[in-house]
Formats: sequence, C-alpha cells, structure tokens
Amino acid sequence: MTEYGPYPVLTAQEVATSIKHGQTVSFSGFSPAGAAKAVPEALAAYAREQHALGHPFQIRVLTGASSGQSVDEDLATAEAVAWRAPYQAGQAMRKLINQQKVEYVDMHLSHLPQMVSWGFLGEIDLAVIEATEITPDGRVYLSTSIGASPTYLKYAKKVVIELNRHQAPRLREMADIVVMPPPPHRTPIPIYDPLTRIGFPYAVVDPRKVIGVVENDASDKVGDFDQPDAVSQAIGHHVAEFLLKEMACGRIPKTLLPLQAGVGNMANGVMEALGNTPEIPAFAMYSEVFQDSQVALMAKGRLLGASATSLTVTAEMLDQMVSNIDFFAPRIVLRPQEISNHPGVIRRLGVIAINTALEIDIYGNVNSSHIYGMDIMNGVGGSGEFTRNSYLSIFITPSIAKGGKISSIVPMCPHIDNNEHSVQVVVTEQGLSDLRGLGPVQRARMIIDSCAHPAYRDYLHRYVNESRVGHIRHDLNKCFELHRNLLAHGAMLPELHL
Repeated sequence: MTEYGPYPVLTAQEVATSIKHGQTVSFSGFSPAGAAKAVPEALAAYAREQHALGHPFQIRVLTGASSGQSVDEDLATAEAVAWRAPYQAGQAMRKLINQQKVEYVDMHLSHLPQMVSWGFLGEIDLAVIEATEITPDGRVYLSTSIGASPTYLKYAKKVVIELNRHQAPRLREMADIVVMPPPPHRTPIPIYDPLTRIGFPYAVVDPRKVIGVVENDASDKVGDFDQPDAVSQAIGHHVAEFLLKEMACGRIPKTLLPLQAGVGNMANGVMEALGNTPEIPAFAMYSEVFQDSQVALMAKGRLLGASATSLTVTAEMLDQMVSNIDFFAPRIVLRPQEISNHPGVIRRLGVIAINTALEIDIYGNVNSSHIYGMDIMNGVGGSGEFTRNSYLSIFITPSIAKGGKISSIVPMCPHIDNNEHSVQVVVTEQGLSDLRGLGPVQRARMIIDSCAHPAYRDYLHRYVNESRVGHIRHDLNKCFELHRNLLAHGAMLPELHL
C-alpha cells in the first residue's frame, strides 16, 4: 500500500464506498475556497450506483458555509443528501431544499463550531478536509479556507485528508488558527487590530483518527465576478459619500474603521467603488471572505490588510496572489469562522458592515435568504453576526429586479433575517436612508422617498397612509399584496410596465 508518511494513500472511491447510508460527513470549504473535491465527486458517483441497485443512500452534510460544485451540485444532483447545514449556494441543492427533499438548517456561521463541539448536531462520522500537508504528529496545513475545518478535525470520529498538490504550500503563512475552549473557560479573544495573530499556522488532528490521504490536484472553482455595473457603482457612490460625511462629522475616525462586505457581485462592486474613491482613506477589513476586488485594492495600497476565513477569489487572482506571496501573506490573516465572525471582536474593532439584501421593508427589516418568505435562496450566512454587532450596519440592494417586476422595497418582508433594531442604513441605486434615531413612520417615508424605485413609491406611500394607525402602521390584509401578485401574475404590480 502506498503511504504518505504514516498515513495510507487511498483513492477517493475507496473512501466513498466506506461511507454508510445515514452517516454524517463534514467537508472543508467556506464558499468553494478550500472545499473538499475528490471525495464528494466520488461519493456522488457511488450514491448513483447504490440508487440504481435499489439501495437507499443519503448522508447528512456539514461544511463551513457553501461548498461549491463538489457538494452543493454534485452530491445534490445525485440525491445523496438528506440533511444540510449551515449554508448552501447551489442551484441543485436549493431546489431539493425547497421541495422538502433535503432538510436544511440555516445558521449563523459563528455558531456552528460550538453546535458541533457540544453535539447539538449529532456525531460526525467522517471529516474530509483539504490541506497542503499533514505531518506525522497531526499538524494539518489548510489551503484557501479555514472555516470550520479545525473543529471538524477535532470532533470527527474519523478523518480523511484531501492532499491538494495544486494549492500553494505557502498559503499557510496567512493562517491563524485557534479552537475556542468550551464555556465557562473562555477568555477574551485578544484581537485588537484586523491583522492581530493569536494562533498557529496549522490545525491539529489526532493522527490515530486519520484513516488515510486522498491525493488531489484540482483548483477551487470560484466563478468569475461580474464587472461593476451602473447600479453597483451608484450604490458604492452613495456609501462612499455617506462614510465621508460621517468622517467629517467626527462620528468615524479620519483613518476610517475596518470594513466588512458580504459575498457576491454587489458587495464586490461596492468595495471596488469605495477603494476607487480617492477621498476615502486606505482602509483595513475584518470580514469573512476575501474577494477579487480586494486583491487589486491591496496591490494598489488602498486596502492595508484583511482578516477573513477564506480566499474566495478566482483562479487568476489566486495565481496573482501566490506569485506575489511575499507581499500578500503579511497583509492577510485567515481565521476559523468562529473567530472571523465573532460578535465580541466585531464590536471591539468597530466594524462597518456592508451586506446585501434580497428585499427590505419600509421599516428597515431585511430578508437576505427567502423568496416569498418560503423558498430559500442561499441562507443568512454571516450577515446577522456582523449586522447585530457592527459599529454601523449597512444593507445594499438594487431597488428593482427582473426588469421592474420585483421591487426590493416592500411593505412587509415575509421572512426576516435582520430586523429593524439592527439595520441602520439602507442603500439602493436610488439613494441612501440613514435610519438612526427615526421612529417607524419616519423610517418608512425616508426609505420610500430615498430608496424605492419611483415606479413603486406611490403604492408604498398609499400603503403607509391607509394602514391602521399604531406604533408601526400595517394593513394585515394588504401587507403581502405585492408578493401575492408576484406568485399569481409574475409581477408585483402587473399593470406596471418599465
């Protein structure tokens, strides 16, 4: 048998066939970055074989966040998943969840390690973790994400390491790994700057649990980000103008505060817009993902440093970073998600949080995860942890979608991830609403006038004016009228033509 040090080298197929129906398997990965690749692919093929023979085969799946093609598409299309947590972002997985064929637990991401460590989610039978190296004494050097992998290495009953030869070994220079002890023995987390390091460049596993190593040579499959369009540029301009005003008033230091940005094209575009606004000083980030726009900003000296849990960058950008690793490694810290998203650290550093909403109601409640309040899109992710604990919480969204058939500003969100008590600033391409210190009706009128698309403003104003008077004005017969129209007619206002 071929060996890697003391560990047998296995094929992905050998690992897949050792997994039993009903078991819980955790995979590395926070977004596609650092995701296990070979074993999930082989497991999907094995599941299809078992189904063809008439045998039941489904597993419970844990990751750090979403996990890209290998989990949220390959395993989903093979109908190999019965239960999924804590986040997903795959079309195939989403479809099965909304058909109730996969049970989905949508969670705040910093809560996951504690849920695992105390057994709230059951025992983990096998952890499959991507790394660039594992030593005989159990040091595991992770690749492009940290996520929940240190927790899975500690608590899984058995472990397989996907040794990825494609990933650069020097990525370990960015890693800062610590696993928090259980309460009541926790001490304050001594992070006083986004680049403070408090841990080690490796995770740890008991070598006796490692059943083998699977060799791999595949890159992360991070999709290309769209170039910033006029909408994201306008939103970025509004955010930059707001931050400059806050700095001029002395409510934000002249050096700015650390920024956080959610995942996706909109947040990516806004960060690029902020970086390209010369009046905004060079800044640092304390966030959960490091994305393409931040590579260019760091290279230009506009981004001074960044803390995250994953390098969610395209292959081209990762190659650029690796080829200039002496520059990038000292400026980036990759942490476990229970640290990157920790409420205490976010509050201590005074992070300014910028996250994306699917829709926002006129009182400032935010839906980040569900369409019609029923169908999951992706999940809450880390937005709640940053929104609730940030110095300033900002939500961004285009004012309309689907050519105007959908308004992102609605009377009431049928699902709420971040409520009005935590949401301080709302921004669309139409404008910005600073909601601090405003009562409900004041908030409603400001959001309608500043952020709603003009085609929807009359409807929204009528809703407020005609609703039952109370601390919060609502008409329970009409509060979801736009959503009901969308379901019935494919447009929130069927008579509207933009």
